[in-house]
Amino acid sequence: ALAASRSGAVGLCLLLLPPVLLLFLPGLTAGPAGMLQPRDTPSRERRELGGLWSFRTDLSPGRDAGFAQRWYRRPLRQTGPVIDMPVPASFNDITQDRSLENYIGWVWYEKEVLLPLRWLQGDPAPRVVLRFGSAHYYSIVWVNGVQVVEHEGGHLPFEADISSVVQGSPDTLCRITVALNNTLSPHTLPPGSIQYMADKSRYPKNYFVQDIRFDFFNYAGIHRPVVLYTTPAAYIDDITVTTTSSDSVAMVQYQVSVVGSTASSLSLSLRDQEGKVVAAGDGPVGELKVLNPNLWWPYLMHENPGYLYSLEVKMQAQVGGVLLEDVYTLPVGIRTVHVTSTQFLINGRPFYFHGVNKHEDADIRGKGLDWPLIVKDFNLLRWLGANSFRTSHYPYAEEIMDLCDAYGIVVIDESPGVGIKLPESFGNQSLQHHLAVMEELVRRDKNRPSVVMWSVANEPASELPPAAHYFKTVIAHTKALDPSRPVTFVTDANYALDRGAPYVDVICVNSYLSWYHDPGHLEVIPLQLTAQFENWYKTYQKPIIQSEYGADSVPGLHSDPPMMFSEEYQQAMLREYHAVFDKKRKEYVIGELIWNFADFMTNQGTTRVLGNKKGIFTRQRQPKAAAFLLRDRYWKIANESSCLPPVITSHSLFP
Repeated sequence: ALAASRSGAVGLCLLLLPPVLLLFLPGLTAGPAGMLQPRDTPSRERRELGGLWSFRTDLSPGRDAGFAQRWYRRPLRQTGPVIDMPVPASFNDITQDRSLENYIGWVWYEKEVLLPLRWLQGDPAPRVVLRFGSAHYYSIVWVNGVQVVEHEGGHLPFEADISSVVQGSPDTLCRITVALNNTLSPHTLPPGSIQYMADKSRYPKNYFVQDIRFDFFNYAGIHRPVVLYTTPAAYIDDITVTTTSSDSVAMVQYQVSVVGSTASSLSLSLRDQEGKVVAAGDGPVGELKVLNPNLWWPYLMHENPGYLYSLEVKMQAQVGGVLLEDVYTLPVGIRTVHVTSTQFLINGRPFYFHGVNKHEDADIRGKGLDWPLIVKDFNLLRWLGANSFRTSHYPYAEEIMDLCDAYGIVVIDESPGVGIKLPESFGNQSLQHHLAVMEELVRRDKNRPSVVMWSVANEPASELPPAAHYFKTVIAHTKALDPSRPVTFVTDANYALDRGAPYVDVICVNSYLSWYHDPGHLEVIPLQLTAQFENWYKTYQKPIIQSEYGADSVPGLHSDPPMMFSEEYQQAMLREYHAVFDKKRKEYVIGELIWNFADFMTNQGTTRVLGNKKGIFTRQRQPKAAAFLLRDRYWKIANESSCLPPVITSHSLFP
């Protein structure tokens, strides 16, 4: 396969994997049934492992020296030169090394930590779990030289029970080693391909590049927190919650799974924000009745948005003659979602998406989780009057989703299915992986009130014949996993050719009229955008969201009359789109999401000057002129649709 690649064919699915590792690819280590977010409780402890890790790249010709020499068997510093690497962060922009910025292949991370003795002793001893919020893209993890887990996918958590490894060690040292590969193939999510340049007169020996079909930089690294946490030997493994409500009563349906004991008792208490118990129950399956509930409302739709109850679950079990207790508290929002042919209803009231598309992207840290940036972004969202965003084009960090729940920001939760363009990316291998990714995503975010819809893909080649079976299968699988939410994917295909659209609940369409199409001709927008909406609705009779639209603007570049790339052109394009939105939202258009919230990094190219400039904020989160235009619009829409008396203003709710 390698020889074929060097002759110009597409590379292996993971760049130069050692043969022994190829055996692991078809059946990855299965994750646990549950993926509860680690929390400190009376029975659980957690310890974040952020900070500096040891790091080195594998620069061998086959990128396989780390496996051949078994770097995981000893401290990484003993294998060769290492550098300090912050976690969480992308590794690409941390150094001055240009080769690291665009490095493709295996990199190695290591962290040595001392574990508390109480984690290693007892009869029975506690369960010790190592969890990664995400690492892009393919990860293999060892603890003290013992492989504990491997995972494919760069945007969702994975974990391993490491109790037997650390509790069998003669000391409390825990050495965590991670081999991470960022290579993308036609069967990964997102897809890509390795292109080897065989012309030796133009390229060095063994020269290759990573080809991608999406417009953001393929940052890599350990992007989200790494956590060690404990549970009792018998523990609460998973909780599933759904809610229904009327004006005066709500029902909270629950299902709890327990691991480690066949004989256990469960009790549940639902508390309001003042700590008062408003409902209680017992057993693994049941429902709680809440009188006069405080519903979870979106931002700007209620004077108290994002209301969360706390569901405390207690388990008691006998293990080896010892009574064990586990406690887990889950935030719960009571809300309903319903879609008609013309409306999107939250708690029975029409909801209009006026929001943004985003990226996890910033200077230096790349896609690494950064709390100051997260809080700044939410402050800007609320200043803007945005009530929603799509997690374009991959699931975002749990910490971001927590704030969406708490602030009432509505989320379209999108899988990393972006850039599905090649025919081979619609085959069974890709399909099975896509189904597994949707299982991981639903498992992680199923209990979040902010998540009102799943998006399985962005701008796939849905006009290709195999797309019909592919998206019918993925959407049906997602609905089976979670019947309580609508499912969509985001299309840029022609309405008459799209083979996946028949299976979605909401039409989400991207268009860049007067930008990628008829560039510079703002006058074509009213006719073309009106036709776009009417054609889609006439064909499918489903509500429509304009899921992307926008124009690049270079901050400080001005032109009157407006010309492309000026701030004035970005404003003018938005006004043309908005005029059509205002007509069609009286009928069946249920939302508008600007592309993009902020400028972001992309691969280098002749149309990209240090990234994509379609943000209404710069990459450093400073507003362009379009931000003020959109702010005026969003607050006006909020005033029109709000149930708040008196009329709300941006200053009254968000000074």
